[in-house]
Amino acid sequence: MKFIMIVFLSFLSLYARNDTQSVMDKDSFITEKEYAQHLYKNPRGIGCNKCHGKKGEGMVISKYKHKGENRVLETKEINTMNYEKFSAALKNKVSIMPKYFLTKKEIRALYNYLHKSEKGK
Repeated sequence: MKFIMIVFLSFLSLYARNDTQSVMDKDSFITEKEYAQHLYKNPRGIGCNKCHGKKGEGMVISKYKHKGENRVLETKEINTMNYEKFSAALKNKVSIMPKYFLTKKEIRALYNYLHKSEKGK
């Protein structure tokens, strides 16, 4: 019985996928760009595009008065941000932005998508 279990687990491990593999399999039915576009529009409930704009250009979320002063709540451009800041903003709570639980591959795919979109690719 132990032998059968060892053989079964060995066979199963051949098909196990780890996080170091590419974001997309070569046989995937969508491209990496399509996958990243989906992540940008809806990573885990609410999409980045709702606050950062269609291409990550940033936008005004709200205008309001606080203690008689006019205030503006706006988001940063994320399509020109370097990878380190971009990744940190997704991993850690920054201002009003929620913390997302994305894998390193998902963060890299989003970053590449935004920077390629900015260059018109």
